[in-house]
Amino acid sequence: MIDGTMIAARYRLESRLGVGGMSTVQLAFDERLERYVAIKLLAEHLADDPTFVSRFRREALAAARLVHPNIVQVFDFGFDERQGRHFIVMEHVSGHSCAELLRDHGRMDVDRAVDVVSQACRGLDYAHRNGVVHRDVKPGNLLVSDSDVVKLADFGIARATDQSSITQVGSVLGTAAYLAPEQARGDEAGPRADLYSLGVVAYQLLTGRLPYEANSLSELALKQQREPPVPVDEINRQVTPELADAIAMALALDQEERPASAAQFAETIANGARGIEPLPDGARARSLGNTAATRVISGRGAPTGQTRVAAAPATAAQGPATARTRQLEARRAAAYPPATGAYGPDEAYRQPAERTGGGRAARRFLAFLAVVLLFVAAVAAAVTISASTSSNVVHFRKVIAHDTSSAIKQFQDLVNKYAK
Repeated sequence: MIDGTMIAARYRLESRLGVGGMSTVQLAFDERLERYVAIKLLAEHLADDPTFVSRFRREALAAARLVHPNIVQVFDFGFDERQGRHFIVMEHVSGHSCAELLRDHGRMDVDRAVDVVSQACRGLDYAHRNGVVHRDVKPGNLLVSDSDVVKLADFGIARATDQSSITQVGSVLGTAAYLAPEQARGDEAGPRADLYSLGVVAYQLLTGRLPYEANSLSELALKQQREPPVPVDEINRQVTPELADAIAMALALDQEERPASAAQFAETIANGARGIEPLPDGARARSLGNTAATRVISGRGAPTGQTRVAAAPATAAQGPATARTRQLEARRAAAYPPATGAYGPDEAYRQPAERTGGGRAARRFLAFLAVVLLFVAAVAAAVTISASTSSNVVHFRKVIAHDTSSAIKQFQDLVNKYAK
């Protein structure tokens, strides 16, 4: 549409801000409130398609009730009969999208990338708590204002979780490279699908590349299942292993292994950037994909049984991923050597029973049991002898009485010793 065109007799179009698959976004001036806004116009060839019109209206209804500093605010929506165009009016964010920043400047420094992802997490957490799943988180939908405020835009394929699904059989929405595995399979997408997509964005902001390069959904799904992405800290040496682990958590194939909420993801990202283990319960081994290659999230403390991972034999299926993992673990082992103690590194893990005192305690208990049995036998013999009246037995009884008294005293000493 040409500049100067009026929409709803109120919004004067000025310049085009962007073009998408189903709409065009233009800068416009609201003559009633005298402010600049962004207007999204549904593509003309889709105006007569009730499915797309319904989806377009759903975007407005879902986004209009989300009022948060990290979400682009929706002001109005409707249909202009004169132009024959459906439209949504949104706040205008003066700045650039993350896609533009990546294109023009490459990957971001760690602090800025963490800040962008953390702000996006706050917006997503608010949306999820209000029953809205974005379902299309990608750099193009993360807008960074001139004052460095990050805003989530384009809830174009979002849906309210308490409404019926808008995904039909055989139809997958969203940009393929950022789709969670469950979305790529055509399954229902929940809040953790947004966290996976944001994990892909974080990976790209820190490395300048995607974790998986694929030309189709089927190829993407196969790569997600067969091979883990290269750890972020192997590509960007400024990234701490803990931050790389936090991103790896968001990219887990099983959505139950991802952070429980966007707020938790923001916390793990912030902690990882400071070198703090992303998991609150200590070290944890994570399997990335259905391969034998295992990424170990290493703690900085002394190793425990949780941190010990049995090395799997190298197979053809593991290939380069296993080699990368071995290199990573070797580098981490050099950076954070385990506490070996006085018995060497392997013995620090095993701590056999003999060394911990378990063996000595067992031997003492057996000795104690033997003394008790001897004492019982002596008492039985004494009772038998006491029943006899011969002179020899009387003499022998005196000897036994003396020995019995001595044994009782020894038994009492032994009891007192172990009672302490």
